[in-house]
This record gives sequence, structure tokens and C-alpha cells, in this order.
Amino acid sequence: MKKDTGRVRDQLSQRLLALYHMVDENTRFCDVGCDHGYLSIALVQDQVCPSALAMDLRPGPLERAKEHIAQAGLEGNITTRLSDGIEKLSAEEADTVLISGMGGGVIHHILTADEEKTKGIPHLILGPQSQLELVRSYLKEAGYELFSENMVEEDGKYYPIMKVSYRGEHAKDSWEVEGGEDMQKAALMFGPMLLSQQHPVLKEYLLYRQRVVSSIRSQLPKDAAGARKEEVERELSLLGMALSMYEGK
Repeated sequence: MKKDTGRVRDQLSQRLLALYHMVDENTRFCDVGCDHGYLSIALVQDQVCPSALAMDLRPGPLERAKEHIAQAGLEGNITTRLSDGIEKLSAEEADTVLISGMGGGVIHHILTADEEKTKGIPHLILGPQSQLELVRSYLKEAGYELFSENMVEEDGKYYPIMKVSYRGEHAKDSWEVEGGEDMQKAALMFGPMLLSQQHPVLKEYLLYRQRVVSSIRSQLPKDAAGARKEEVERELSLLGMALSMYEGK
């Protein structure tokens, strides 16, 4: 059972706290894009993880992480490393790798830069902040099994997170939801487990997004045509399908 020791964990944002709870106990943890390093510190302080590797592409954030790690007295448990994605992560060095706090296009690039290495990581925790359909579609087709999903709202922003493991072709079943082909498209856009579980924060997001996209449509010229109009109409249709999962709730 995870210890509730306070300290850095008490300072975590709702997004980081949700990520914290996705990490299994006694796992070797690696945070890609670690920023300030607080998540690694909290996991090691609370003895969820015996060690952690905090990596970032930028020297500035990595230096701040080093300072925070030193202040916590955990230099012997948490290693910092300058790395572009998982480029500097050695094989079998981590059981759980977190890639969060960046756009979906960046995460997709990290996942595909060295697919053999990435597929060899037992667990990936991903938190794309855009292009979720791109990330989920790739994971499904590449053979990653979806283990869990969550979504939190903080300061008016919505953060979906997911935990996956490479399992091969049969893993596609974990991405399926009840309904036809269009509902499957909605699931890849909004999250199959979030939809199936009728996650309350997802419903808030769907209603919010429906208002935003409806406003965009109302501002389009009446004779508008082309890709932008099709994109707006497609999203509104998928939003409506996703919200239909909540009927009666």
C-alpha cells in the first residue's frame, strides 16, 4: 500500500497526482520530460519506487530537477539525464516510463523514434495534451494493450492519461467499445475506457468541447466548405455519439 507521508506528494498538482497513482509499486521509474522532478521525488520519498530516472531535453529544467532532488536528499536514488525522448534510456533500465506534459505529436515521435526499444518497456504512462486520436490510433495499430485511463480537470484544463503495454496483435481488443464503426472513432478521440466507464470528468470535457466547436461552426461563413468545415462537423458528430453513452446518467 502506498504510504501517505506528505512532503512533496502534498505539493503535486491534480495532474501529477493522477500520474502518481498510475505507477505500480516497486517499479523502476523513468520520467521523460521531468521538468522540476517533483513526481520522481514523491514516488521515491513515499517508497513507491526504489529508484527513479528523471530525463529532460532541456538543460534548464534538468538543473532545476537536480536542485530539488538534492534538497530532498535523494541524489543516491534519483538519477538525472539529458535526453531527447528515450534516446539515452538503456534497454531494461526502467519498468515504467512516463511521457507526459507535451503534445500528442511529440509523444508520437518519441514512441516511434526507436520502436523496438519502446516496445520493450513493460509499462508506458502517457499524457498527451493534444492529438489524442493520433496517439491512440498508433498505440492500437502497433499492438499496445490499454490497461487503464483517467482524466482530471485542473484550472479549467482537461488532462487525459493512459497506461499501456506492448502485447502484439491481440491487444487491439482492449481499445474496442460497444457500438458501430463511428463509435470506435469516438473512442479513439475521447478514450475507450473513459467512455465505457462513463467517466464524469470526460463528460464535463465533452460538454465543454461541444460548446466550443458549436461556437466555431456558428462563426463559419454560411457557404463555407472544405477541410475545416468537414473537421468541425466530424468532431460535433463524434461528440454527440460520445455523449450518448451518458444518457440517463
